[in-house]
Amino acid sequence: MHQEIDTLIVTPEDMGHIDRVAAASGLSSYGLMERAGQAVAAAALRRYPGALRFAVLCGPGNNGGDGYVAARALMDTGATVTVHALGDPTTLTGDAAIAIAAFHGRVAPLSGYAPRTGDVVIDALFGAGLSRNVPDAVARVIDAVRKAAIAVLAVDLPSGVDGRTGQMRGAAFEAEATVTFLCRKPGHLLLPGRDRAGALEIFDIGIPGRLLAQHGDHMRVNRPAIWHLARPAQTGATHKYVRGHLAVFSGPPVATGAARLSAAAGLRAGAGLVTVLSPQEAAPANAAQLTAVMLKIIDGEKDLSKLLEDERLKTFVLGPGFGDPDMARRYVRLLAEQDHRLVLDADGISAFRDDPQALFSLFATESPRLVLTPHDGEFARLFPDLADDATLSKIDRARKAAARSNGVVILKGADTVIAAPDGRVLVNDNAPPWLATAGSGDVLAGIVGAHLAQGMPTFEAAASAVWRHGKAGQIAGEGLTAEDLSAAIPAWVDL
Repeated sequence: MHQEIDTLIVTPEDMGHIDRVAAASGLSSYGLMERAGQAVAAAALRRYPGALRFAVLCGPGNNGGDGYVAARALMDTGATVTVHALGDPTTLTGDAAIAIAAFHGRVAPLSGYAPRTGDVVIDALFGAGLSRNVPDAVARVIDAVRKAAIAVLAVDLPSGVDGRTGQMRGAAFEAEATVTFLCRKPGHLLLPGRDRAGALEIFDIGIPGRLLAQHGDHMRVNRPAIWHLARPAQTGATHKYVRGHLAVFSGPPVATGAARLSAAAGLRAGAGLVTVLSPQEAAPANAAQLTAVMLKIIDGEKDLSKLLEDERLKTFVLGPGFGDPDMARRYVRLLAEQDHRLVLDADGISAFRDDPQALFSLFATESPRLVLTPHDGEFARLFPDLADDATLSKIDRARKAAARSNGVVILKGADTVIAAPDGRVLVNDNAPPWLATAGSGDVLAGIVGAHLAQGMPTFEAAASAVWRHGKAGQIAGEGLTAEDLSAAIPAWVDL
């Protein structure tokens, strides 16, 4: 599969449109179903060679049609197969009707399925297009399979997972593996859908990549191939100012560690110089801990204005441990008015909770130079209406927030979403669970700042920072601390 297509994320709605376009172009829609079902059967045999029985659960639509093809293919190999249908299979239409007509085995009602030892369930009830709660009959089967600890292989997406949002619709199978077709759907990447899908296999059933590229949205899985051309160039003429100067604002004496974590990460991530901008009262605490990172006293707007006369200093991180919302707002205004690049994190985000539009208006007219790095709680402080809208996926929320703020939004979590004001979206999937530790977000802010300081475009700087952050978590390993994370940031050459 072409690398670009391999990173594509397509909503269920767009996938349906692509299927229709493919059929209109002359491709056999039943031929696509046949290949999909055969791929499911092959995966079942490969993953579960010791299965005593394959229980294929078929729904009332095309996902069920895939299941009937898979059941026929499994029976042709001599496997023991039982098929159970939701609803009346004689009412099937279109390709699903062709699929069940080609299946000559017995079809029992779904309510008659009783899990037994040695079963493997092939879940072909609902695919990625589910947008309502599963019927009670399906919920009961899901519960019975869970209690029996039966392995589940899902077709397209585990039944009960909304393919657009990744949310559970009442109840959902927890699959060991999922076979999907052509490309990922949001539900494969957004939690809790990602956990419910298990190991993901993507099978190319023959729709041309050009149709996916033409009719898909601007959503991708975050991969180095997407932003590697934007990485900072390293030449023989490179020196510390060419690699950029990053400044990180420190908080008061009792909260200086967060800024130092950001600064250390920025230096490790490639900034040529990093300076902690500290209030006078916190200077001793910072000075005692800093070595390669420089220290500058900044006590108010006058000091900051003087510092900004240095044209080599263009990139700032504000928020980690900062603590003073009024001062944060004043510093942000000064930075915005002088066209500086800003990573706004933590306390910097919360400082604008009472008037988010005051922040957005500061960065409204130019090319994006603001990066926001909220977790869900901080996101709700700036975008309460988006956070409260249950119809929106995490991708939807991040995309709308980026457009509203004219900034790149990194909506953090195990399924971090990076969104640009122009509608581009990346979903990150390389973060290990142990990355959720105190100070991890401070490290991420520093990496983003370093990438901006080195001249990367805002969206690419954010996306590559999220990826390197996740990779650092993998390298540092379970039990890491934020200090370990900074030390584990991989070099550009290793990506």
